[in-house]
Amino acid sequence: MLGTVIACASLSAVEPALAFDDKVFDDKTGVKPKSNPFAVFRFGFSAYHSGHKEQAVEAYRYAAENGQIGATWKLARMYAEGDGVARNDYEAFKFFSEIAEQDVEPGSPEESYVSDALVALGDYIRRGIPGTPVQPDATAAQEYFMRAAANYRNPNAQYEMGRMFLNGEGGVKASARQAGRWLQLAAEKGHAGAQATLGNLLFHSGKAVRGLALMTVALERAQPVDQGWIRNMQEEAFALAPEADRRTAIALADDMLTKGINQ
Repeated sequence: MLGTVIACASLSAVEPALAFDDKVFDDKTGVKPKSNPFAVFRFGFSAYHSGHKEQAVEAYRYAAENGQIGATWKLARMYAEGDGVARNDYEAFKFFSEIAEQDVEPGSPEESYVSDALVALGDYIRRGIPGTPVQPDATAAQEYFMRAAANYRNPNAQYEMGRMFLNGEGGVKASARQAGRWLQLAAEKGHAGAQATLGNLLFHSGKAVRGLALMTVALERAQPVDQGWIRNMQEEAFALAPEADRRTAIALADDMLTKGINQ
């Protein structure tokens, strides 16, 4: 979803490039010398969505080498996901690192690329990449997450900061208060994992109804990959709660789903 949003935002002001735009690309020789980098980036976008991913990779490489941050980000994502290329986490890490080195002001058109790259780097560094110089380093990972969370208000980074404060990970002292602050910020942006984790934190701190409601909202909105752990967390809490709290929480969750979580 993020890739689609970023690409559409970048290209919305121009007409879509043709998949075989002979002004910038030749089927035999590839990208033509001295082509406009943004035009090549547009070509890569169109080629990618037309299923010509080998051409897209070549176009993105050219555009990235000539200063197009969006092209660098797309290459990083393709290598991270094995999308049109063989999966290579270290190659993705290097592309994300190039993006993170850019001096991009909050609110600029490139903000989403940089904040996503910072989160990806934090994920890689926290667990390490076997067989490469990237070793596990929770403290360095926390610095990347904090930069994305504080400077760019990235909800994924805010969620990760919340988890780190809950667990006392990455050089920060465990603090339920600080964890709740970061989780609340991410939850307000619709992050299901943050909503569930904050709900569980509230439930166990005595705010049972609101906690149950947040977990219910999170389960309703979660992607399939997260539904299992959120459902287990929610069902465990509901099993401990009195019947009156359950009913009130379900009604509150319905309000939150229609009006937002700050109900």
